[in-house]
Amino acid sequence: MTFRLTALTDLAEMAFDTIIDVRSPSEYAEDHLPGAINLPALSDAERARVGTLYKQVSPFTARKLGAALVARNAAHHLETALFEMPGGWRPLIYCWRGGQRSGSISLILSEVGWRVARLEGGYKAWRRHVITCLHERAFPAPVILLDGNTGSAKTEVLGLLRQRGVQVLDLEGMANHRGSLFGGHGPQPSQRAFEGRLAVAIASLDPARPVVVEAESSRIGNCLLPPTLWRAMKAAPRIAISAPPAARADYLIRAYGDLVADPGRLAAIVESLRPFHPAARLADWQALVLRGAWRELAAELMLHHYDPRYNRHRARMGEGVTEVRVEALGPEAIVSLADRIAALAAATPEGS
Repeated sequence: MTFRLTALTDLAEMAFDTIIDVRSPSEYAEDHLPGAINLPALSDAERARVGTLYKQVSPFTARKLGAALVARNAAHHLETALFEMPGGWRPLIYCWRGGQRSGSISLILSEVGWRVARLEGGYKAWRRHVITCLHERAFPAPVILLDGNTGSAKTEVLGLLRQRGVQVLDLEGMANHRGSLFGGHGPQPSQRAFEGRLAVAIASLDPARPVVVEAESSRIGNCLLPPTLWRAMKAAPRIAISAPPAARADYLIRAYGDLVADPGRLAAIVESLRPFHPAARLADWQALVLRGAWRELAAELMLHHYDPRYNRHRARMGEGVTEVRVEALGPEAIVSLADRIAALAAATPEGS
C-alpha cells in the first residue's frame, strides 16, 4: 500500500503508529519527516559500497549485494527495534525517492502481517511540499511582530502568549538558538531540518487569526528564514516591549544563567566580538568577566553592541509600532506583560 502526501498536515491526520526512515544515518541526520525514527536499510558505508559496485562493476552485481545487505539489516531490525510491535501496528516507511530501499523493507514487514504503508515519492515528495510552503506561497496568516531590545523577555512572553491561546511561531525554538552570539542552546538543526519544522508549523496555522512572531533578523544562528516569511515580517505591525536598561540587565543575568555559570565560555564569546569593537572595549569586557560583574557586563553589551544593532534593524522594518512600557521584568511582571500583549494582539484587526 502506498500513501500519497497531499499536504504537510497529512501525516498527523493519518495517525500512523510509527514513521520509519530507512535511509542511511547521515541522510536521516540532515533532515527527516517529523517524528520519524531511523531504521536504515543500508548504513552509510554499505550504501557507498553498493554505489561503487554499481559504477565500477555492474548494476546487477550491486543489486545482489544490496539485496543481501538490506535483508540482513531488516532481520536485525525485526529482532531488535521492531520485535515488540503488535499485530495491529501500522508503520509508514520512506526512503529518498520511495524506491528500492523502502520497497524492500515494506515487503519484508508486510510478510510479517503488519499493515505497512510506503510514502509515494519518499523524502523528496516531503521536501517538495516544504519548498512550496516556504518559497512559493504567500505567508498564510497576518503577522504581528513582538519587538523589544535585548533582555526584554520576548521569548518568555511568546511562550506565555501561546498558553493564552494566541497563535505564535517560535522561530528561536525551532532553530534551537536564542538569536544572538550568546544564544546557542546546543547543536542547531540543519537548514533543511529547520525548514521542515517551520513548514509544518506554518501549515498548521489558522489563516483567519494573526500569528505573533518574535522580531528577528533574517538569520537565527545558522538558520536562514525563508523569503515569504521574511517579507511578511518586514511589513508587519509591531508590539514593542520597552523596559529600562537596569531591568533588562537583571533579566539577562537570569535568562543566560548557563553562561554566567561558565565564565570561560562567556569570555570566548566576548572575544568573538573583537571584529566589531575597539580592543580597549574588549579588554574592559573581559575584565568584567574575570570579576564576575555580570550586571555591568550586560549593561555594556546592551549599550554598545545589541541596542545599536536592534535600532538599525528596526529602521528596515515596517511602520506601525505599539509600545508596551514595563518598569520591571520579574516573573509576576512578565505574566502581566503577557496579558497586556495578548489583549493587544487580539484587538489588532487582521494583524494590521
